[in-house]
Amino acid sequence: GVQTCALPICIASSGVHSNGFSLVRKILADNCLDLHKVYPELSNKLLGEVLLTPTKIYVKQVLSVLAECPKAVRALAHITGGGITENLNRALPETMDALVNKDAWEVPAIIKMGIEAAGLTEEQALKTFNMGIGMVLIVDAARVDAVMDELAKSGEEPVVIGKIVEGTGVVRYAE
Repeated sequence: GVQTCALPICIASSGVHSNGFSLVRKILADNCLDLHKVYPELSNKLLGEVLLTPTKIYVKQVLSVLAECPKAVRALAHITGGGITENLNRALPETMDALVNKDAWEVPAIIKMGIEAAGLTEEQALKTFNMGIGMVLIVDAARVDAVMDELAKSGEEPVVIGKIVEGTGVVRYAE
């Protein structure tokens, strides 16, 4: 197989965050969705309540990893507007790609609902929404366990979402 010297570890988002909200407003209008209605696919929560989930900030978790696992983190990518495809690539050198396994994490129900209502292709969705990932740490392969442990101490459930491989500085998705 392909040798990798670094692995991308994700921290989950708390929801839509600040990206994709212009599309969310359009979806609400086009589909006559009611912010005051409870939707079964949203674990029987009010749509408006789910959309107003505060955006998670990752400063404490990341600072604790940087302090406790020196030199483990090679780069960070905040997954905002442009989704995984157009944010994770910014953390890559021109000679490496992120090969992301889309089955590695669970996409939140609110995002699945938005994708379906907007009729987005998977490629469009990956460039629009965070897909449930708020932050990616690109970590030295030998230090992954230490970083995962440190993130778990902060109450996170980090997931390795693929690998960093030779390439041209883009995000690719494993089939």
